[in-house]
Amino acid sequence: MKETVFMQLDLSQLDFSIITDHVEIALTISWALLFYIVRRYTKRMIRVNQNIEHDKKRQRINTVDNIFNLFLVVGFILIWSSELQNIAISIAAFMVALVIATKEFIACIVGAFYRASTRPYQVGDWIRIANYEGEVTDSDWLSTTLFEVDLKGGSYTYTGRTTVVPNSVLLVHTVQNLNYMRRYVTHTFSVCRNTDDVNLFAIKEQILERIREYSEHFHEVATRYNSLIEKRLDIKISGPEPRVRITTTPEGFNVFTVSLFCPTEEAVDIEQKVTEDFMRFWFEMRSVTVDAVGRE
Repeated sequence: MKETVFMQLDLSQLDFSIITDHVEIALTISWALLFYIVRRYTKRMIRVNQNIEHDKKRQRINTVDNIFNLFLVVGFILIWSSELQNIAISIAAFMVALVIATKEFIACIVGAFYRASTRPYQVGDWIRIANYEGEVTDSDWLSTTLFEVDLKGGSYTYTGRTTVVPNSVLLVHTVQNLNYMRRYVTHTFSVCRNTDDVNLFAIKEQILERIREYSEHFHEVATRYNSLIEKRLDIKISGPEPRVRITTTPEGFNVFTVSLFCPTEEAVDIEQKVTEDFMRFWFEMRSVTVDAVGRE
């Protein structure tokens, strides 16, 4: 009689809500205990087996450990699959947010790998990236630093400004290596005059003669350097002989364009000399034309 009452009280006082609320923990503990018992029993059976050699026992025990460890991990993953799924979703959302927040930083790193693999330029080169141009002074994982050079203005001198270009620009814009322009450059400039009675073709040969005179001291070096660039780039570039082109604009202006291959540091000086000669020849011919018209 006492024994029946004890069992009734014992069953009625058991609270299974803790187990149902923490079923993953309960299953984890149960699986770990079962795993421990079965693995220990299996390894013991292998050790006491006298028909297996010592080395074979070690190999089989090692195999058993590996197999049981795999089962243990798989069991834990199955038990906690729902929780792991929530964690994976959270991690995925975090990674997406992280990528969005740091996409420019990542693009700069990828641009650095692109630069390292293709080597489009190195420190000391003159380059043009998108709208930025100058001499490369520093290059790291995030950016490339340029000393700005006045290439568009045609003076080929340092402007004193420094430009920091992010490496992400390398992925969306072309890179032009202008390093050959550090020594010699195909310098082109134009002189524009109002339409008048002066025939510019009459002074074309005089200007070419002046340019050859100014270029005489570096003509041989320019020829060799021009050939070197053509061989390296496998293209035909203008030079080293100077060229003069005469055109007109829709507004009725005469344009006298000169192109010559010369040392970069002498380009502006030669341009000024040629412009001075052009103005002198032009005014002389204009005076002759005006005098002739006056005598008529």
